[in-house]
Amino acid sequence: MENTRLVIREALESDLPALIALFAADAVGGHGDTADPSAYDDYLRAFRAVASSSDQTLYAAELAGEIVGTFQTIVVTSLHARGSSAMIIESVQTRSDMRGQGIGAAMINFCIDEAKSRGMRLVQLTSNAQRKDAHRFYERLGFKPSHLGFKMALK
Repeated sequence: MENTRLVIREALESDLPALIALFAADAVGGHGDTADPSAYDDYLRAFRAVASSSDQTLYAAELAGEIVGTFQTIVVTSLHARGSSAMIIESVQTRSDMRGQGIGAAMINFCIDEAKSRGMRLVQLTSNAQRKDAHRFYERLGFKPSHLGFKMALK
């Protein structure tokens, strides 16, 4: 990232094509993401749902005018832990040709700083079990594997 400043900002609807391309390029995710134009309305509907939520934010990481990464945050307040709030980090993606340049670390540190400034109890995330490099990356940033996650696909 030499001589260029990474900008992390809330994603705009006009960012959708670039954000969709990031997810569609992910071979490990297995979420059925595609850059096929027939799927655009699905992404637009989801974008608008996130944008209208007070507890969710979708971000874009921009470098030299190009989208190079994205992530989403979700704030959850629960009764346990004395009614505290936690930030969940979801859908972290860095453009494949930009990995290893500190973009992912900048995005995660942005989340940590935001959670601290809002008095959150913790920041948490999940990562696909196949993503061993990502696990090492998160551990280098100070995350600890603490729970075992379970999922049930409904469609």
